Amino acid sequence: MTRSRPPFTRILAITALFAAVAVPLVGAAQAEPPVSAAATVKVMPLGDSITDGLTVAGGYRIELWQKIVAGGHSVDFVGSMSNGPSNLGDRDHEGHSGWTIAQIDSNVVNWLTTYSPQTVLLHIGTNDMIGGNASGAPARLSTLIDHITAKSPDTAVFVSTIIPLPSADSAVRTFNAAIPAIVQGKVAAGKKVHLVDMYSALTGSDLADGVHPNAGGYAKMATRWYNALLAVPGSIGNGGDPTTTTTTTTTTTTTTTTVPPVPGGCAATPRVVNTWSGGYQAEVTVKNNGTAALTGWTVRMTLAGGQSISSIWGGTATGASGAVSVKNAPYNGSPGGGATTTFGFVASGAGSPGVTDLSCSTP
Repeated sequence: MTRSRPPFTRILAITALFAAVAVPLVGAAQAEPPVSAAATVKVMPLGDSITDGLTVAGGYRIELWQKIVAGGHSVDFVGSMSNGPSNLGDRDHEGHSGWTIAQIDSNVVNWLTTYSPQTVLLHIGTNDMIGGNASGAPARLSTLIDHITAKSPDTAVFVSTIIPLPSADSAVRTFNAAIPAIVQGKVAAGKKVHLVDMYSALTGSDLADGVHPNAGGYAKMATRWYNALLAVPGSIGNGGDPTTTTTTTTTTTTTTTTVPPVPGGCAATPRVVNTWSGGYQAEVTVKNNGTAALTGWTVRMTLAGGQSISSIWGGTATGASGAVSVKNAPYNGSPGGGATTTFGFVASGAGSPGVTDLSCSTP
């Protein structure tokens, strides 16, 4: 069935930056309740035409679905809308072309009541940058998140910064710069809210029409979403099986040997995600260099003189200026062998953006 769209919204339809340094940036919220590998998790892709997939039917949902299935997870995409190609195994979503934050907010409680998602992927705000009151968008986003968490307090809400919009780049950067503090405030209040940086995942060359991603851009979005979901246990179930090898002898005797985990240290890699006059946002990727899961990590780093951290997510900081140490959040302290996780922060002050003297240690 063809959905009618006002002429303006045919052109502007998009969904909800901020740091996800090198991988998606996930806010420091509580760990989600354990979910068995066999349990099916309801996931609601929520936003505007970028979620819908205006230029590529199915949008980021195509490759995200494929990554989830390949990872051994069981999910059910939910929502009142449905579209996409045959290689998208579940086409349901709540991506509404041309909609603003306020329009999503006016309907979200009903959708949550109807579909009861355990995970929400929120990318919204593009249309606010183009045709609405951009300066009030952060407050509207905060209210929307409050309504979601009040209605569904056990739902994991992944809040994304919006992708680049060259025609309104200044407004987008200002909006995205406000999102980390919004998310951190929800986390501090005990809400299960996580920050995902989508802005840094794409560039203008990843856009099909200056607003919506092309196929390559959507693939980058899918990767960013998937990495964020993996960083929060339970958000898409617990896929994957222990690594085992089976050897059959000539006497038809079969033995199963579990590969022993190899302990290893961790490494920290910084990245500046966004800058503005008097401040910047950065993300640090923590990698497990061994094959056994970590039991916690601590990153030590040094900020330039005169700079201080004003907000942080994905970890707990000791100190705010000079030499700072950051310990893992409850939900991201145990990445598996070879896996990565991230934390991000906003710093203010003069000088070159970025940190030096990074080191990573485990208990």
